[in-house]
Amino acid sequence: MNFDTVIRNGRWFDGSGAPSAIRNIGIRNGHVAAISAQPLDESGCPEVIDADDKWVLPGLVDIHTHYDIEVLGAPSLSESLRHGVTTVLVGSCSLSTVHVDGDDAGDLFGRVEAIPRDNVIDAIDRHKTWSTCEQYIAALEARPLGPNIAAFIGHSDMRAATMGLDRSTRKEVRPTTAEQARMEQMLTEALDAGFVGMSSQQLLFDKLDGEICRSRTLPSTYAKPRELRRLKSILRRSERVLQAGPDIQNPLDVASQVAQSLGIFRKRLKTSLLAAADVKANPLLIATMGPGARLVNMLGGDFRWQHLPVPFEVYADGIDLVIFEEFGSGAAAMHLKEQVAQRNDMLRDEEYRRWFRKDYDNTFGLRVWHRDFFDAEIVECPDVSVIGQSFGQVGIDRGGLHPVDAFLDLVVEHGTALRWRTTVSNHRPEVLKKMARQPGIQMGFSDAGAHLRNMAFYNFGLRLLRHVHDAQKAGTPFMTTEEAVHRLTGELADWYQIDAGHLRIGDRADLLIVDPQRLDASLDSYHEEKVDQYGGLSRMVNRNADTVSAVFVAGRAVFVDGQPTEVVGTQRTGSFLRAKTTTPAPSRRATLGV
Repeated sequence: MNFDTVIRNGRWFDGSGAPSAIRNIGIRNGHVAAISAQPLDESGCPEVIDADDKWVLPGLVDIHTHYDIEVLGAPSLSESLRHGVTTVLVGSCSLSTVHVDGDDAGDLFGRVEAIPRDNVIDAIDRHKTWSTCEQYIAALEARPLGPNIAAFIGHSDMRAATMGLDRSTRKEVRPTTAEQARMEQMLTEALDAGFVGMSSQQLLFDKLDGEICRSRTLPSTYAKPRELRRLKSILRRSERVLQAGPDIQNPLDVASQVAQSLGIFRKRLKTSLLAAADVKANPLLIATMGPGARLVNMLGGDFRWQHLPVPFEVYADGIDLVIFEEFGSGAAAMHLKEQVAQRNDMLRDEEYRRWFRKDYDNTFGLRVWHRDFFDAEIVECPDVSVIGQSFGQVGIDRGGLHPVDAFLDLVVEHGTALRWRTTVSNHRPEVLKKMARQPGIQMGFSDAGAHLRNMAFYNFGLRLLRHVHDAQKAGTPFMTTEEAVHRLTGELADWYQIDAGHLRIGDRADLLIVDPQRLDASLDSYHEEKVDQYGGLSRMVNRNADTVSAVFVAGRAVFVDGQPTEVVGTQRTGSFLRAKTTTPAPSRRATLGV
């Protein structure tokens, strides 16, 4: 029995949470052909990997990305691939690229996801050949995909394409009967094509880019209950997922979004909400999320929170950071992002500063940012004397300035050359441990492919495994490694109904090999890498080459010892994963142009 690859003596995890074991794994034609406690026949096998003292895991699943633009021009998605993520979901937060044109996509993605608007427009205009979901899938699979792709259809995508971006973002405008029917048809076509569900958005600090509709919220936020009910009824009938971002400043909206999962008088609605986080600004909020999900599910719902299982540390260049969108004075500054001179004039103005100080000092209501400039470290600045300090300390050193004034003075003086960081949530390790065990919380909120200068969580799965491994070594375990692997793989794939997350005989050979001794501080280190697709923009990335020994997609090595193999970016290893469908590995001839 000849194999294409044999992995010897690794600790094998199947993704189900079952006990792990030392096994030999044989791969043939992109699938797992043998799993044996006994040595396999290696004769004629061109690739034999010794995995002594290492873990062999199913490929990780990332359930929340914004790779919709990057996948068109750089479909290897290597920043996720190198960390063992072999399946990514696109179309999050009501944003997808199935129906909108380049200009509308630029307005939808540019400011909300901090992807350069001109590059978004260019990518859509150059690459878009599709007008239906089936054509979109075919276009993706005509590219040299690195990981597998699954997708939501975005409500804002459908709404903007149907009503026009301007009409879809006006409070007084409702879709006509024909427009409502067209959106329902779009959703039905997407689900028939195998999309995992629909994403919507009610969060009000996600703002549009461009000129005509600049600073309006996303089209999905303007939808009224009737429109949403009709779309959700389609999801209920098909047993697909609604991913939603609730309006966190409106507790009733959050509660109704959780309760909509219930199926007392109708089919339940599989619902995934953004996001379970131990927010510094509201430390008691997290205590309600797990129990709330548990209660709804006990009553017959099917509800999950999405969660980033690592500290949510963000960086900013000057004042360019999405957290400023959640209050009026910050949103006014973001509105003038492209008009630097006018914005600086506003930032100098004392009346504006009084407004900003009032917003900063307002401690009432739910919010994302803790609004504490003493908890914000300057990491780069032409004035080297302030590096390593907080804005609050700079204010003290400058004669007792209010922290807001110290911050705005530095922004006006240095612009985007002022770089700083803060942690907005998930800062308490003990709380993270509790959240990792909650069945109503899913592990995955990386935002990979977005916020290029602000955050990097491409290796979130490895960081959760390190947290688990460190606790075990310290004699204070909070979950087993098998449970952690299951939460990052099979549990997610099964809930979203995609063919991923498991490593059993017959499964596609999507896997990674991890050296547990290298689950160390390198996972937290800061790195930047230029992105050719975005004009050479330097983005935050993760680099921990010694942790992941190898990554395979469809039985083909895509990363070995932290370096991409020759197939990355040239040959297709990933597939589009249709919901409720078994997906075979692409043949080795299924490469670009073959």
